[in-house]
Parts: sequence; structure tokens; C-alpha cells
Amino acid sequence: MSAYLLGIFFILIHLFSNTFIPADRIRRNKWLSFSGGLAVSYVFVYVLPSLHREQQAIEWYSDSLTMESELYFICLLGLLLFYRVQKTVKTTHKVETNQSAFWLYIGFFTLYNMLIVYVVMAANVSFIQAIFYGAAIGLHFIAVAHDLWRENPEQYNKRGRFFLALGIIAGWFIGMFLTLSTFIQAIIFAFISGAMILNVLQNELPKEKHAHFPSFAIGVFSYTTITIALKFFFEW
Repeated sequence: MSAYLLGIFFILIHLFSNTFIPADRIRRNKWLSFSGGLAVSYVFVYVLPSLHREQQAIEWYSDSLTMESELYFICLLGLLLFYRVQKTVKTTHKVETNQSAFWLYIGFFTLYNMLIVYVVMAANVSFIQAIFYGAAIGLHFIAVAHDLWRENPEQYNKRGRFFLALGIIAGWFIGMFLTLSTFIQAIIFAFISGAMILNVLQNELPKEKHAHFPSFAIGVFSYTTITIALKFFFEW
């Protein structure tokens, strides 16, 4: 039940994310810096340790694998693909109208959303974990939506946000009706982790001119403290 509520929450984020971001520039900088701090903390205290656990969990495939770092390689492939998409978008933006670049971004993030939500649904998270995922991934989705909105506000509001929401719905239904092996789920998690790591460090880490360091630091330390406490008390 908690996972399904998360799916609804993620859909609402993409449909109404612009209303969550303050219009005032100073408050917006503080908000995005705080959100960036949460995202960075999520990567370092949850995603990377989880990737390590997933690698350990598939050790029984060792007879058919060549080394003990296959998932890290898949993670790197996800990072490279996302970097390639970004480079293509920027090149397209320079030589053509930004329509092509915008829809390339929308297409990639629709797939990205679908895979993230599938992983969450497949994990069958508890109520406490649902709050944890909702805070981290929800703010990540808001930051992604805001970046896409800045690229083309009219097209994002008119069509783009609905495609992103459809990606979440697709991941939701796939997670409900399709059961994949632990090995395949680990590969999907590793792939989206690579894309998420690059996106967080490149796009959500606040630039100097837009950064508010106290807000960023509060985001990092507050989310890290909560994560460590939850892991200690609930043995995640």
C-alpha cells in the first residue's frame, strides 16, 4: 500500500512541481540548495551502500560473472548514457531549435522515471521506507522537473509533464504485474544509480552563483542523520 501511495505522490510532483518552487529568487536559491543537499546525501549514504549490497547479493552468480564489480560497471554505463544524452541535447540546442533537445530530454527522463518507480514498487517498501523514498526521490523529481521546465516552460506545461507522469504510471504497472529476477532488478538499480549520480552532482549540486551554503549543509546533515538513524533502528 505504501508503494502505491508513493506512485501517486510522484505523479502529482510532475503534474504540479512548479507550484512547489518559490517564485522569489532568494527563497528559490535556498530551496534548491537544500534540495541539492538532500540529493547529495541520498547518493552517498544510501545509493552507493545499496549498490554494494546488491553486488554482494548476486555473488551466487559468480560462476558466470568475471569479477566482483559487474554492477559498478552497469552503474558506469548508466552514467555514460546520461552524459551522452546531455551532450547531445546541448549540441542539438546549439544547431537547431530547442524543441528537439527538449523532447530528447523528456524521452530519457520518462524512461528514467519508469525504471526508478519500478525499483521502488518491486522493493515493496514499508511505511517508514516509503517516507524515506518519498522525501529523497520526490525532491529529486522536483529538481528534474524544474530543470526541464526551464528548458521550455510552454512545452513542459502543455505536454512534457504528462509524459513524465506516464513514465511513473508505466513503472507502477510493471512493478505490479511483472516479477523480474533479483539479478535483473539489481541491474536496473545499478543502471539508474549511474544516471542519478551524474544528474545529482552535475545538475542538482547548486552552482556558486545560485548556491546558499547553509541551506545546502542543513540538507546534507539532516538527511544523513535521519538515514543513519533509520538504518540503525530498522536495520535496513
